[in-house]
Amino acid sequence: QVQLKESGGGLVQAGGSLRLSCVASGSIFSINTMAWYRQAPGKLREFVARIIRGGSSNYADSVKGRFTISRDNAENTAYLQMNSLKPEDTAVYFCQTRTSLGSTDWGQGTQVTVSS
Repeated sequence: QVQLKESGGGLVQAGGSLRLSCVASGSIFSINTMAWYRQAPGKLREFVARIIRGGSSNYADSVKGRFTISRDNAENTAYLQMNSLKPEDTAVYFCQTRTSLGSTDWGQGTQVTVSS
């Protein structure tokens, strides 16, 4: 099992930036994919960005060109650099890992609030 701890959330004005971090511990050798999801009040959790061990990444259309996911395998950490933030980016952001066998783990989430 993998334990995940997110950090870096906060309150920012529209147009601003934040950098989220997700530190993994436990069975880290099994991690293949690290991803970010978000859930706004009253909405379903949605995919934001994903990066695989080799470095390939993909993004939700709503964040392409504004968000960048990266990964430091030596530090077992994934990052989400968020630029040009919009009020609609307000949500709790969750880190997720997936192993090569398909099992997933989730962090507790970090709140991101973007004011207009």
